[in-house]
Amino acid sequence: MSTPLLVALAALPWVLLPLVVLWQLRGSRTLDEYSAEPPASAPLVSIVIPARDEARNIEACVRSVLASSWPNLEVLVVDDHSTDGTGDIVRRIAASDSRVRVIDNPGLPAGWFGKQWACHNGAREARGTMLLFTDADTRHGPELLTRSMNAMRVRGADLFSVGSRQLMESFWERLIQPHIFSMIVARYGNTERLSRTTDPYGKLANGQYLLVRGDVYGITGGHEAVRAHVAEDLRLAQEWCRRGYSVQLVVGFNHLRTRMYHGFGEVARGWGKNIYAAGRDTLDLGRVGHAALRLFFPLPALWDIVPAAVAVAALFGAVSPAAGAWGAIAYTASSLYWLAVHHVMGAPLPHALLHPLAALVIFGIMTRAAWKGGRVEWKGRAYVSR
Repeated sequence: MSTPLLVALAALPWVLLPLVVLWQLRGSRTLDEYSAEPPASAPLVSIVIPARDEARNIEACVRSVLASSWPNLEVLVVDDHSTDGTGDIVRRIAASDSRVRVIDNPGLPAGWFGKQWACHNGAREARGTMLLFTDADTRHGPELLTRSMNAMRVRGADLFSVGSRQLMESFWERLIQPHIFSMIVARYGNTERLSRTTDPYGKLANGQYLLVRGDVYGITGGHEAVRAHVAEDLRLAQEWCRRGYSVQLVVGFNHLRTRMYHGFGEVARGWGKNIYAAGRDTLDLGRVGHAALRLFFPLPALWDIVPAAVAVAALFGAVSPAAGAWGAIAYTASSLYWLAVHHVMGAPLPHALLHPLAALVIFGIMTRAAWKGGRVEWKGRAYVSR
């Protein structure tokens, strides 16, 4: 077999795998497909926003929620011992809008994550038959809740979640965020596959926007049932699926926006806290499998690192020209895939050419996260994710 043919065959996986991932996205449903008209009799929706030191986000979030076209809602902001004036900002809004209430979160009990505890206490104060849990770093379009309620009814969902447009403003956000979300897509596929599956390990929800039936929330134990897991959204979706409830997700890029992290430090800490501790919950591996996972967890990041490294090494004569040709072909194929991903996510296209650098950073984040295991730190608190 000739050397060029061997090189082409060796690069084939880097050509085919991106095509498979992109193929999986076919058939995803969007929120735009559902009506923006509220029903004649609109049930009360209680919107619970857990907030710990969210002064930079909370006002824009609350005001975007209040601008909703849904005619019957209340907003409960759970101030989780903030030290930056988060509660005061919301109280100023509440003084001019009776739909808004501030709840001072009680002290965090042992065995609870802070977000789950805040959501739990917000739900206890809620008056609505429907509950929406949303993060302080989200921005809601005026039709978001109305379309979500209509979609939930049409689809017969008990837990309904919306995938948000990710806002990325710094270099590192634009470089790393597309990679993380591409990994999630590669794992789960399109929204309809995710929504139809009855396998709990095939379920996922976006904790930035969880719309649930209040009665089912109570029956399933709500956030208390997932109080010791770092990815409460993932675990809620899995637990509700196990109990036979319908968990569904659609894309809502035109209606929900989120800037999860600001800059490199927050990206590294944010994904570092849950990329492994949550990732292990997506697989049914058993005790031995989870132990092995800690060793192998970072290795997928090498997929985008090795071709570029080999191509560069060939330029300096460190490897053969054939190896360099393989590296160049694999890098080019991967670059085309990342150009498509960056386009969909609204990230600058030139950043796609730096995907080996993104993979190298993610390799470091994944390695550190796997070493830490279930130990998690976030916003001044230390946890152990079960």
